[in-house]
Order: sequence, then structure tokens, then C-alpha cells
Amino acid sequence: MIEKISRNFFLHVSKNILLNKAAKRWGLRLGASQVVAGDCIEQMVSKVKELNKDGFVCTLDNLGEFVMSKEEAVAATEQIIQTLEAISKNKLNSQLSVKLTQLGIDIDRKFCVQNMYRILNTAKKYQIFVTIDMEDYSHCELTLDVLAELRKTYNNVGTVIQAYLFRSVQDVKNLKGIPLRLVKGAYKESNNVAYQDKRLIDENLLELIKIHLLSKSYTAIATHDHQLIDRVKKIVEENEISPDQFEFQMLYGFRNELQQQLLSEGYRVRVYVPFGTDWFAYYMRRLAERPQNITFALRGFFSK
Repeated sequence: MIEKISRNFFLHVSKNILLNKAAKRWGLRLGASQVVAGDCIEQMVSKVKELNKDGFVCTLDNLGEFVMSKEEAVAATEQIIQTLEAISKNKLNSQLSVKLTQLGIDIDRKFCVQNMYRILNTAKKYQIFVTIDMEDYSHCELTLDVLAELRKTYNNVGTVIQAYLFRSVQDVKNLKGIPLRLVKGAYKESNNVAYQDKRLIDENLLELIKIHLLSKSYTAIATHDHQLIDRVKKIVEENEISPDQFEFQMLYGFRNELQQQLLSEGYRVRVYVPFGTDWFAYYMRRLAERPQNITFALRGFFSK
């Protein structure tokens, strides 16, 4: 019960615009520096080089979402293009993740798609794959529509499907052949559209993974749950899935020992590396997933 209240609190706080703005002035406090790889490109590059040296591949997220003006969205687009250029210049083994709300989807759909064209043109030039992060349910259909439009021109773009949504099995079937990141889901959703029980979410995630793997589509399995990972290993073994067809993905700063274990077992492990000043919403969702981290968050705040 307490865990559920704590989760709801952090998810609610993550959407507070005033706190998000204030957090940009705080710097990486509240313990966020443990899970956010710096507030600038230079700091991020250093961390990714270390991860690549250790054998991990990465995907970068220049943090930001829910912009309120076209000027903010254009600035975010420019920052993302600079991130792509940094990947190429520094020869980082990394992909890129973006959020459509950061690029103005709530302001003007056509404007947002134009920003995505600019990003994907640059990514294509440098042969970098781009994943469109899935956000809350209100953006799900819109995100898939934008993806379909972009895929008419670009094959270096995919998206994320969240296992807690009832619609996800059909979505994965519809997206056969497109590289997907499959996750449990990190937003607070109504029981009219999403499973609320962890067991049901876990089973649905495994179903999505199996459907996409058996369709011979590239599958990124994003979870820190070692029990689910063990079950995925069995699915891969029983169905003779090539190791080139999937990867495990985990967040920067979480379950480092498990990341290293999977790497040592010969699996491809991709670390999702967020960076930037707009870290607050991302970090609050991580605390919602793991409420026990509140103690270390407060320690990080008061130690400054």
C-alpha cells in the first residue's frame, strides 16, 4: 500500500512544471548524478567512452519533454543534432532516443515531424539508429502515427512498446519488422487502458518479446528484473534465436552487477544513458519505479 502511494506521488511530481523548471537551477541534486550522466555533452561523452571501453553499447537521451513553445522545441532539436554529431566525432558506439513532446508534438504535429526529419537526416548521415520513446497513453496513438509517417522515408527509426497497455500485443504485431524496445511502462495509467497488476504486466511483456522475436524482428528487451531476464534466456534458447536479433537494455546507474553479468555471458547489453539539465521528470519516474531510493535521494540533496 505504502509502495503504491509512493509511486503515485513521484509520478504526480514528475509532471509538475514549476518543479521541473526549478530543478534546472538546482543542478544534478537529489542523488540524480547517480543515474544521469552529466548535464552537458562533454560529461556524457566521457561516461559513454568508459562504457564502450568496458564492452557496453549505449543509447543517448538528451533529457527534456513537454516543451511549451516552438522556440524550446527548436532549441531541443538543435541540442539533439549536436548529440548526434558528438556520437560521430567521438566514435561512440551509441544510438539515440528522443521524445516527441520535447520536439513540439503538443504544439503542432507537422512542426514536430519537421524537427524529426532534421534529426533523422543527420542520424542517417552518421548511420545512427533513433528510437522514439513512448510516453503516456495520451501520446501512444499519435507516436505510432508519426512513426508510420517517418518509416516511409527512413529505416533508421523505431519506437518503444509498453507492456502494461492492453493494446500492446496488437501494436507489436502491427510493427513486425521494425526494431522495438519492449518495456513494462513507467507512467501512471488508468485501469481502463492498462494492467495494474505486476504479474499481468510481466506476463504481457514476455508475450510481446516472444511475438517480436518469432517474427524475426530485432528486439531490445528493457528490464532490470533478473527473473524476467532468465525467462527470456529460455525463450531464446528454446526457439534458437540468433544473438544478433536481440539485446538487453538497462538504465545508466541501475543494477550494474547484472549488466556486467549479462555482458560476461556473451549477450549484447545496451545502457540507456540520459544527460542534460532537464533531468527532473526522468528521475522522479525512476524513483516511482524504485521507491526505496528515496533515502539516497534525500541524502544526495542534503549533502550539497
